[in-house]
Amino acid sequence: MKGHSPVADYVLVCSGSSDRQVKALADSVEKTLKDHGMYALGIEGYGEGKWILEDFGDVIVHIFHEGMREFYEIEKLWAFADEIEDI
Repeated sequence: MKGHSPVADYVLVCSGSSDRQVKALADSVEKTLKDHGMYALGIEGYGEGKWILEDFGDVIVHIFHEGMREFYEIEKLWAFADEIEDI
């Protein structure tokens, strides 16, 4: 997204197969980024565990329950951006 959007430099989209796994992924992302000095500006959807949005400023994280990810297909919103496979 860097150079393409004023909102964030990176957008991470991932999914889990259960509400519990989606929440665990969100917890892991938050802890890992906190360990690197990045703190969440906002977190939405954690209570439901269907679609969690974590805003770390330059990094936006979308964590979906698999069915929700297939339904919304938000990757299409950023089809113009470079994709990073391995991070």
